Amino acid sequence: MKAEAKNRSRRLRKKLRVDEFQELGFDVAWQLAADASEEQVDTFVDDFIVQVIEPRGLGFGGEGDTLWHGLICTMDIGKCTEEDRQAVESWLKDKGAVAVSVSALYDVWWG
Repeated sequence: MKAEAKNRSRRLRKKLRVDEFQELGFDVAWQLAADASEEQVDTFVDDFIVQVIEPRGLGFGGEGDTLWHGLICTMDIGKCTEEDRQAVESWLKDKGAVAVSVSALYDVWWG
């Protein structure tokens, strides 16, 4: 159930993560070659974080080995954008990941 934000104080809106405190993120999943070594996987994920996640002020929480899935949202209270989604998807595909899946933006607290 989504919280209604009408006539609420700033403090309460922040606590409920609504209105200007709403946080939008998206899910992501990808697969690397089944024969990728642990070192190759580590390098891929490190590069992903350094080259696309950190420069955009995003955070990534996920897990995997050759098959990864996780959540991407902003490091501070804020909203990911369509451009963030596209940048993540393009980077993964350009770097050789397959079965890349990027969800639509959704409210990470109430989604």
